[in-house]
Amino acid sequence: MKKTTMKVALATTLLFSSVLGNGMIANAATTKPTATVKPTATPAPIMRDNLFKFGLKKEVDLPVTITAGGLSYTLEKLMVYDVKSKDAQAIIKKYGYREQVFKQATKYLVWTKITIENNSQNLIQLTSKSPASKWIINTNGSNLAGSMPKLKADEINSKEALWNWKLQPGQKLSTYQMYVSTEDFTDLSIAIYFGGGFDEKFIVKRQGE
Repeated sequence: MKKTTMKVALATTLLFSSVLGNGMIANAATTKPTATVKPTATPAPIMRDNLFKFGLKKEVDLPVTITAGGLSYTLEKLMVYDVKSKDAQAIIKKYGYREQVFKQATKYLVWTKITIENNSQNLIQLTSKSPASKWIINTNGSNLAGSMPKLKADEINSKEALWNWKLQPGQKLSTYQMYVSTEDFTDLSIAIYFGGGFDEKFIVKRQGE
């Protein structure tokens, strides 16, 4: 009798376990795993200038575009370096720039990234055939002076250090230019003169304006 009772109890236990197990399997099959949503990474802002280091308050943020006579000039980036800094000296040596352009010692190197585009129907160039400057960067009432990149001077449309350039109608070029300054900045503007047209924008206004 005891053996029969034990067999019945064992059978009941196995049956219950089987039903419970099947239920767990069924639930596992019908339950879908929850997808993990990864947070979207916020892209780091592009540092387009370091004017804040000199206490200068901008009127507009870069990039800034000016146009005249079918020529478009966009100042994408402008960095001001102490001429003796590692960054400035690396640029000077890499492209063969002259550190001193004026009789007085150079204080700052101004490194710019630009994009120029010919939206006219004619060739636009800055070469010996058309040597007049098309745009300027003005600070403290004077134009910043450029320095020739000796190692890139013979290259037309250099994308690393611009000197001579030619743009056919519809052609665009993104590149870099270097300027030097002998004094601290109080204001900063860009202007373009071409084809009888003129355009100007202040990035840092003169004090009192």
